[in-house]
Amino acid sequence: MKNVKMKVLVIGAGNMGLTYAEGMAKSSLLNRRNLMIFDKSAEVITDLSKVDHFDVFDKIDHCLPQADIIFLAVKPYHIEELFKEISPMVNDEQIFVSLMAGVTIKTIQDGLGIKKVVRSMPNLPAQVGKGVTSYTGAKEVSRVELLMVRNLLDTTGESIKVKNENFIDASTGISGSGPAYVFYFMGSMLEAALKMGFSENDSKVLVSQTFEGAVELFNQHNLSPDTWMERVASKGGTTRAALDSMDDNNVKELIKNAAYAAFDRAVELGEGK
Repeated sequence: MKNVKMKVLVIGAGNMGLTYAEGMAKSSLLNRRNLMIFDKSAEVITDLSKVDHFDVFDKIDHCLPQADIIFLAVKPYHIEELFKEISPMVNDEQIFVSLMAGVTIKTIQDGLGIKKVVRSMPNLPAQVGKGVTSYTGAKEVSRVELLMVRNLLDTTGESIKVKNENFIDASTGISGSGPAYVFYFMGSMLEAALKMGFSENDSKVLVSQTFEGAVELFNQHNLSPDTWMERVASKGGTTRAALDSMDDNNVKELIKNAAYAAFDRAVELGEGK
């Protein structure tokens, strides 16, 4: 799909909303006059107006009625206020794409009185074009419409269509929250490197290049993480000592438990808890 003829609006110019707006602006899918972004912050609007990537609005009634696809990129706790404000302006043909964690399709349908909703779960690496977004749509969203949405989501990396919203919550625990797990592990390795006497810069190079190289190896070959670990580790060697220490401290189970904690919390948010 080379070009999306529909007009796209992003509501909310925070980290994720702006990331998707910029991703779509840099792609060949949309031209400038077909991409709009709305935010209530006067400071944000002033900054965005200096960028010639999209049309910027500070009044929702000036952009929402003319939009065909609307990305909802506000904080989940703002949705009731947002729904109250925009529900009189929406129509049944508009497609709403949610980037909000824990907000169900039904909540959006009921809140806006519409049917065409796509729920997605992006992640932070979308900011550098390396994101992964899982998504699923209400039955009222056609295959063609869902393909258009997927092409827009792909402007920040890759996307995967999942069967239902349970997998959206599950992907929250893996890809959505996952970058924080990686940073947690990196932070621990950085602290260890500094304690061993490396400079801050050398520590950063050692850790970042190790992660980048390991991911590249994993992506280029069809080998499991266990196989790669065995290739690095030798009996009685240094790597085996490290892996044995992790096994002794139950690190693998702790990581899986953390992912499930994020998953469970996503479910709770969807239930309004």
